[in-house]
Amino acid sequence: MAADPRRWQCAARALELRAPVVMGVLNVTPDSFSDGGRFARRDAALAQARRMVNEGAAIIDVGGESTRPGANPASPEEELARTIPVIEALRTESDVFISIDTSKPDVMRAAVRAGADIINDVRALTEPGALDAATETRAGVCLMHMRGEPRTMQAAPHYDDVIAEVCAFLAARMAACRAAGIEPARLAVDPGFGFGKTVAHNLTLLRNLQRFDELGAVLAVGLSRKSMLAKITGRPVDQRTAGSVALAAIAVLNGARIVRAHDVAATLDAVRLAAAVLKGEEFDGT
Repeated sequence: MAADPRRWQCAARALELRAPVVMGVLNVTPDSFSDGGRFARRDAALAQARRMVNEGAAIIDVGGESTRPGANPASPEEELARTIPVIEALRTESDVFISIDTSKPDVMRAAVRAGADIINDVRALTEPGALDAATETRAGVCLMHMRGEPRTMQAAPHYDDVIAEVCAFLAARMAACRAAGIEPARLAVDPGFGFGKTVAHNLTLLRNLQRFDELGAVLAVGLSRKSMLAKITGRPVDQRTAGSVALAAIAVLNGARIVRAHDVAATLDAVRLAAAVLKGEEFDGT
């Protein structure tokens, strides 16, 4: 039986998605493409997390390894040192849903022990031991599509049919998760905008997001500040809020329930407006 794409089971509690929500991006790395290490220190990271929670983020996504094009990998020890103190501190002061952005089994387990509810994996649990770790934690899992590896993924990516191929990959990973004992209600999928895709691929995916409804899972997207905005608008990374917000609204209109964003307040306004458009005459102001 397919899961309810408007309710995401994350360990002992569920995230209700009758209205779409924003996942705030918290990069605690020294080499993030979007914020250049501004939140690498624990106190700065916590201050940013609080700001995003106050602006309405339903999820805080904590990442300790940059996955920008050309990024070098971080060791498990580096990821643990960067992320776990932040997750522990945030959990003591907030009931916001917390996501760990990692592909490493040891980091997954430690993050969930520290208070994370969700595992957000750009490699869709394909690393050795990752599937077992995610199964054990009982956390919610977001499976993302990526063609190649961060260091090489933007080197002339090619698809015969990007929609069919991304859908097939995610369907296969969902099947692997179910076979390992991860309930469908715990799964979300992300097409992986910018991860081994050209601008044309990204736009095709965005235009056809409703095709992912066939997977029967919560649909998450990450479009905030991506390089496709530079190629379309010419804006540098610190001037891409307007473009990111526009893409967020388009994504919600096409079926996204979770929108990953750096600029939470502005994105949440766009998400709410898009959701109101979808409700139309049924909109009651709530």
